[in-house]
Amino acid sequence: MTKELSRTSALASRHTALGSGLEDWNGMGTAWTYKTDPNDEHDAVRERAGMFDMSPLKKVMVSGIDAQAVLNHLTTRDISSIAEGEAAYLSVLTDAGTMADDAIVYNNGRDEWMIVHGSGDTMALLEASAAGKSVAVQFTDDLHDLSVQGPAALKVLDAHCDTELGDLAYFKHKAATLFGHPCRISRTGYSGERGYEIFAGAAVIGDIWDRLVEEGVMPCSFTALDKVRIEAGLLFYGYDMTTEHTPFEVGLGFTVSKSKTGYRGCEALAAARGNEKVNNVCLVIDHDDMVNGGEQLSVEGSVVGVVNSPCFSHRLGKSLALAHVSPAAAKPGTKLNVAGGDIATTATVVATPIYDPEKRRTHQG
Repeated sequence: MTKELSRTSALASRHTALGSGLEDWNGMGTAWTYKTDPNDEHDAVRERAGMFDMSPLKKVMVSGIDAQAVLNHLTTRDISSIAEGEAAYLSVLTDAGTMADDAIVYNNGRDEWMIVHGSGDTMALLEASAAGKSVAVQFTDDLHDLSVQGPAALKVLDAHCDTELGDLAYFKHKAATLFGHPCRISRTGYSGERGYEIFAGAAVIGDIWDRLVEEGVMPCSFTALDKVRIEAGLLFYGYDMTTEHTPFEVGLGFTVSKSKTGYRGCEALAAARGNEKVNNVCLVIDHDDMVNGGEQLSVEGSVVGVVNSPCFSHRLGKSLALAHVSPAAAKPGTKLNVAGGDIATTATVVATPIYDPEKRRTHQG
């Protein structure tokens, strides 16, 4: 039986026309595949510009005089340090100090904030943090999220925007008019390339999509998204982190403000610090294709971890994966045995990210 979807992207007809079956993610029909080759989509992102409909991410507006305090309780970052026009990637924790979700918080000014998150429990925890406070919390599916990624993204968007995007630094955002439509443009993404996310209403997002296609931007599926984000060492909630893991176990310790206290899970997280059971790593697997995911990793017969997010990078000519391993097996150069299903091979732990390790493509310029 087909699962009934509770959310619909205004771009759904564009996706089906490209061959998508609108598979579910986060309650919305999502373009996991198109008729086009995901390797060609991968090439577009790395060489020119590709775009992903990221509208399945949940957008929540948080406004009012207590909005900052509520978000400070919800998240691991010091929200007061996020100036108007800035955004920050952060963790949302359970009471036990483990990952309930990851998210990006945007300061839109005038006591208005936006938090964008995936499939974790952010909304329920946000509502709990907001209880009794002078704050309005509004989930909106009218606001869509179109992510344009790649070295040509700036040139394409700038030619049709009323504001200079070249001056927009990494994780900065501003209101703009694009192709004559009001939107908010953020220099963020999930690809390892310089890119921009366009937040615009359902009534105009279709025309923005069509105009970008006319400009040569290639529609890309979530299969291609997996390839570029694994190369770039970017995590996917539910695969690379769950409520079983602390931020420090999955490489997200940088999202925890060092001097901050008073947020949900902070005492439990502090108590768990230094007792990490796993580390998140990148693997190069000795295999000529993508592995299945879920394979056990071992050293000299002892199980030390599991494969979480696999892909095959035709550009690097390597089978890659993000995995969790015990801290003792996390050092780059460590050789592991890989076993599961029809897979019996070896892998090597490598430094993360494997693509653009200095992150020059995303951060500079």
